Formats: sequence, C-alpha cells, structure tokens
Amino acid sequence: MGRKYANPPIIEAICEFRLSPQTQWDLTVPGLLYERLKQEFPHKEQRVLQEVELTQSPEVIQQQIRTGERLLFFTEGKRMLVQVGTRLLAVHALAPYPNWEGFKPRIETSFKSLQDTVEIHGLERILLHYINRVKIPTQCPKLNEYLEFYPFIGSRLPTDTTSFLMGVEFSYADGRDRCRVQLAPTPSSEEGKTVFILELEYFLAHAGRVAATDALAWVEEAHSRVEEVFEGCITDNLRRLFEEVK
Repeated sequence: MGRKYANPPIIEAICEFRLSPQTQWDLTVPGLLYERLKQEFPHKEQRVLQEVELTQSPEVIQQQIRTGERLLFFTEGKRMLVQVGTRLLAVHALAPYPNWEGFKPRIETSFKSLQDTVEIHGLERILLHYINRVKIPTQCPKLNEYLEFYPFIGSRLPTDTTSFLMGVEFSYADGRDRCRVQLAPTPSSEEGKTVFILELEYFLAHAGRVAATDALAWVEEAHSRVEEVFEGCITDNLRRLFEEVK
C-alpha cells in the first residue's frame, strides 16, 4: 500500500486501452457501452477530437493528424469520465483525485463492460498516466530540496534558468513495459510560488504482449510501479506540503 496524502498534487489520472485492428468494431459499440455504464456515468456528450500520430522509420519521423469522434460518459459531478473512440476506451479521474481505491473500480467496471460488448482480439496498448501539478511556496526554489528528479546544470553554466523540459524512460518487465517521467515548469498566477508539471506514464511498449484477460492485473501492477517512481521523484519537503496521512 502506497503513501496517502490529504492534498495530493494529481490533477488528472488516465487509464487507456487501445484494441488491436483485428478486434471487430462498428458504430453501435459506443451506444452499447453507454447502456452498460449509464448507471455510473449517466451524462453523455459527443466530441470531435484531433490526434497527432508519430511514426518513425530509420530514415524519417512522420507526423499525421487524425480527426475522430469520441463519445464521453460523465459521472454526476463530472469528476470522472469514460472516453470511447474507435477501438479505444479511456477512463479519466479529475481533481480532486479520489485515490486509487476510488479510481480502480471505475476502470474495472468500464473494461469489463467493454469485454461484454466486443470480443477483444489483442491489445495494442495499455497505459496509466498521472499528471501532477506540484506547487512550491517560494520563487526560485532549490530543486534538490523538493525533488529527486530535476535537471543537472554544470558549474560552468548560468544558474538563472527561465525554463526547462526533462524526461526519461525506465524499462520494466524485461522490456515489455516502460515508464516515462517528465518534468517542466508551468506559469503560475499565484505570486511568490513556483509550479511544475510532473507526468508519469506507464505503458505497454510492445503490442500484444498482454492478453485482454490479464489487462486489469497489468493495470494494478502499473499503478504500483507509478507509485514507486512518484515517491522516488519527491523529497520529504514535498510530502509535508502534500500533507501525508499516517
């Protein structure tokens, strides 16, 4: 069991499942899913979204913009939602984050409803993504006092940085999974405070390596890894700001 905080920095958590092209999908699937989920997610909206897809070959990286329709199902307070696209199911939790015990059952209900609606022939991708807004009550803080994950700047370089973007990927499960961690400052409207966005994204790096029957167990393992990495990124000073619950 990971640490718990009275003031967690999470502004959004996403659990996403992308199904293989071999999975049959038609225009009736989103409506059938809504019928199964409307008791927990009664409010329905339709949106048109654009996605940027990057494909890499030895010679070049290509960018393709795709437009698609999504159906969104919201809880009563609109703090949680399910997003459904073509061979896509994503469950979102917005701030205030309800903790894992509150988020996990919605993921399980949504994915099991998907399994009852379509016959899943493989998973292209699964991911668990946490976006944290880390607020430090001082300007120009010494990052090593709050973070264990921050940019190293050599002694011969200027110390007055205006911005940065850093990231790293860790490998798990013999290369099957990866965890991407990114940190960047973000503008703050609160005078005298510094704000960073810390993102942790644990994802299946190789399509088809996890069966649909094992997907929820994979999500539970992913959450444990994300918790470990998050705790490895912060110091006790931040834990005090987040108000750790003993």
